[in-house]
Amino acid sequence: MTGALVFRQAAHRDIPAMSRIRLSVTENVLSDPGRVTLQMYEDFLDKSGRGWVAEDDGDVVAFCYADKDQGAIWALFVRPGHEGRGIAKALLGLAVDWLFGLGYARIHLSTGANTRADRFYAAQGWRRDPVGATEIAYSLTKPA
Repeated sequence: MTGALVFRQAAHRDIPAMSRIRLSVTENVLSDPGRVTLQMYEDFLDKSGRGWVAEDDGDVVAFCYADKDQGAIWALFVRPGHEGRGIAKALLGLAVDWLFGLGYARIHLSTGANTRADRFYAAQGWRRDPVGATEIAYSLTKPA
């Protein structure tokens, strides 16, 4: 689909779609899909953070979660076939603005080395710090 995109705060009804998206990606694939639980999705909606989704004609095609306890991006995933439309950038912007609005001066995340996500965060101006051969830590400082 290529209809009108709508960005909104995630709700409990979105969790099944977010889980399907997370399991559909071709990079940063979970070696153990049970590692990300339904409870984790719920906790980031109600207790530990906030989530946002992008809908294309009412169909959830991407999501992002921010962790308010750690000042971090916990997840950002776009369903295959919907990449390259600026969806990830828009969702990331919502999460970053929210975390900075909570008072964080610096936020962070980690991702796989030499992946599309690695290149994406670098292109968004995040500071790249290799943690090892397979993991990259990123940080973003709030503009003055």
